[in-house]
Amino acid sequence: MTSSKTSSTRPSKTIPNWIIFALIAVSVVGLADSSYLTAKHYLGSPINCSIFNGCEAVTASPYSVVLGVPVALWGVSYYFFFLLLAILYVDSKNEKTLEFTARFSIVGIVASAWFLFLQIFIIKALCLYCLISAVSSTTLFILGLTVLKRKNVSFLQNNLRDYFRIF
Repeated sequence: MTSSKTSSTRPSKTIPNWIIFALIAVSVVGLADSSYLTAKHYLGSPINCSIFNGCEAVTASPYSVVLGVPVALWGVSYYFFFLLLAILYVDSKNEKTLEFTARFSIVGIVASAWFLFLQIFIIKALCLYCLISAVSSTTLFILGLTVLKRKNVSFLQNNLRDYFRIF
């Protein structure tokens, strides 16, 4: 008997190793970037912003803290969790873990879009490190879409239980 859980009649393609490596590498870049900003926040030291002069304006703005937690620390949590999921997939080869990881990338791109909007239109200053994070989360989102397309799985599921199923 065959399972009726397939989303299409087309078979899924294997995911090339370079995509998994890229997910891990970009997660590490985002983690390093947000860790730097978090450390600077808690140490109270200035941020060296070589290209743009807006790092201090952005990181000192009222928008740099959400629910009492620095945005950079939220970024550390996001990139660390993403990295753990990618490593879990490498270790287990569990396809549901990879699908969840790919879908989880929406969190980063939505947050990055919001904070980029704030920088450009509200704060009117750009932070180089914030832009690095935005590029990292956008790259993870594109890689996540690539994974789902190759696996022939839709980004959105019919019900939330399938969306959050990892194992």
